[in-house]
Amino acid sequence: MLRTLNGRELNAKTQRRKDAKDLLSLHGAFASLRFCVKKRSVELRLLATSFVLLFSLTPTFAGYIRTNVVPPTLKREFRGVWVATVNNIDWPSKPGLPVEEQKRELVRIMDRAAQIHLNAVLFQVRPSCDALYESRIEPWSEYLTGRMGEPPAPWYDPLAFAVEEAHKRGLELHAWFNPFRARHVSGTNPPSLKHITKANPELVRTYGKDLWLDPGEAAVRERTISVVLDVVKRYDVDGIVMDDYFYPYKEKQRSGKLVDFPDWRSWSRYHSSGGTLDRDDWRRDNVNQFVERLYTSVKAEKQQVKVGLSPFGIWRPGFPQGVKGMDSYTNLYADSKLWLNQGWGDYFAPQLYWPINATNQSFPVLLKWWTEQNTKSRHIWPGGAVSRVSSNFPAGEIVNQVLLTRKQPGATGNIHWSVTALLRNNRGIADSLLREVYPDLALVPASPWLSGPSVTPTFLSVQDQSAGVALAWAKNEQARSWLLQTRTGANWKSEILPGSVTRKSLNDRPEVIALTAINRAGVASPPESIVKVP
Repeated sequence: MLRTLNGRELNAKTQRRKDAKDLLSLHGAFASLRFCVKKRSVELRLLATSFVLLFSLTPTFAGYIRTNVVPPTLKREFRGVWVATVNNIDWPSKPGLPVEEQKRELVRIMDRAAQIHLNAVLFQVRPSCDALYESRIEPWSEYLTGRMGEPPAPWYDPLAFAVEEAHKRGLELHAWFNPFRARHVSGTNPPSLKHITKANPELVRTYGKDLWLDPGEAAVRERTISVVLDVVKRYDVDGIVMDDYFYPYKEKQRSGKLVDFPDWRSWSRYHSSGGTLDRDDWRRDNVNQFVERLYTSVKAEKQQVKVGLSPFGIWRPGFPQGVKGMDSYTNLYADSKLWLNQGWGDYFAPQLYWPINATNQSFPVLLKWWTEQNTKSRHIWPGGAVSRVSSNFPAGEIVNQVLLTRKQPGATGNIHWSVTALLRNNRGIADSLLREVYPDLALVPASPWLSGPSVTPTFLSVQDQSAGVALAWAKNEQARSWLLQTRTGANWKSEILPGSVTRKSLNDRPEVIALTAINRAGVASPPESIVKVP
């Protein structure tokens, strides 16, 4: 006798038939899988890998969904500090310190820079044809180990360590080179056989108390370029920078008469070969050739490594009107205005170490002049002398210079000389900077003319934890850093993370979480934002 099936029973019977059909299909699939194992093992491994990648990249958001909420734009401002190694001015505090003490001192420098919301460290790696890193070209610096050519023991690479520690804290690391100084007067140990004074003495000149390379020698210029490119190739530096030492500052006799730089051999060779420039113009041309070649060589190797130049703050007396002081055009043979006009650098940091109200070297007057010469729209980040802070030069002078820089169109940051004054907090200078001008984080200004591949952030997961949430996002080799911003109520918090980081645990559950990628040229992506589900 047939029994009538109600709706629920009918549905159950239909489902059993479907399950049976699915089971047969599954059986067939396993049969195919066994065949693949026997006949297509390579294909199976590739298929399995694809499934793993597919599921690992599938977003899983615990209590969050995507949103179009845009976080506030973080301030863009360069906030740099010089770290000098020559004569142990800033680091290490003395030669021959134990390696762990050297590292502690360098970590303290990075910590202080991050604490007062700086975002770049300009670290001197070549004081005098020597190296604060492992170099195949030049010897280890005596300022590091106390003996030129002697590596640190136990071995480590200070530049690699500095790059790593800077990037951990969201700081850029710029390698600072002196291009033509061969030996500083403070160097008292015998030079290494690898040092240029021993290996190529024909390129070295004695001038005053120091030894110098002759910029008129093509081999000198090529050697310095090779030293710089060696660092650019092997280290993850964000920039390279030169200061104002090209030809040396003029030496004087006791009578006050200027002593000429002893480059008569290279000059005579140039003149006898048919050169038509006079001696001063020839010297300037030597430096101009070097600066242009430096810029183009670095760009050919790594487009997004910034090239910085920090010339003496006065190009020529009378420019602008009323300015007096040393003529770097004739004394240092530095045509820094030309370099800026030609765009042979990504940033220029004229050393404006005078007070705001200085009669003939006013900080704002000179700064305005430099921005007016910036025909290629490069960065202008003037230098200020925190090292001068004293009873006659209050911390407020530096604070006001930063504020004036912000008011000057075309200037987007400051570089402070040098870090020791900030470590010691001379006259409260570090406290004043943090409290009055650097209370919040700032991103380094973008260099769009250097921009490479764009970066798009992608959240992969948001997982609940006992005290908050854990975030994960996709790795991207083009990301120099990540800007992570969170909102609770009306308050936004910002944190700059290294590009290598792809995970972050938060101790709370913010209402909005936003991630922005910053590429190596400082260009920001659109933010990826998620919002907590009510």
